[in-house]
Amino acid sequence: MAELTLRAVGRAHPDTVWFRYTSFRQWPAWSPQIVRVETRDERIEPGARGTIRSFLGVRAAFLVESVDDERRTWTWRVRLGPLRMRLTHEVRPHRDGTETRLGMQGPAPVLAAYAPLARLALRRLLTP
Repeated sequence: MAELTLRAVGRAHPDTVWFRYTSFRQWPAWSPQIVRVETRDERIEPGARGTIRSFLGVRAAFLVESVDDERRTWTWRVRLGPLRMRLTHEVRPHRDGTETRLGMQGPAPVLAAYAPLARLALRRLLTP
């Protein structure tokens, strides 16, 4: 299993960025590959599960493993058929606004293919 970490800095306030992460309804607004999140939960919390629908009609199942509101970190697993990824997100104040980090674990070709979309999503996440 390969690992990749992406980092981005933007002007959005850390509270705004954290809200965008924690509210499933917000995900399509900043993550261009997500059209809809299907879940019973309004907010990320340990054990929350559901399905992400992409603009290509692809559906990926997810399970939120952990959430730390105080430290503004959370981890989840995503599965698309036999492909699995584990993602860890972190939000920190930065002198220019907010820094976010995305740690990814999964098959190297999947991480390489997903990285450009993830970078775009992080930039949009951090836009005021």
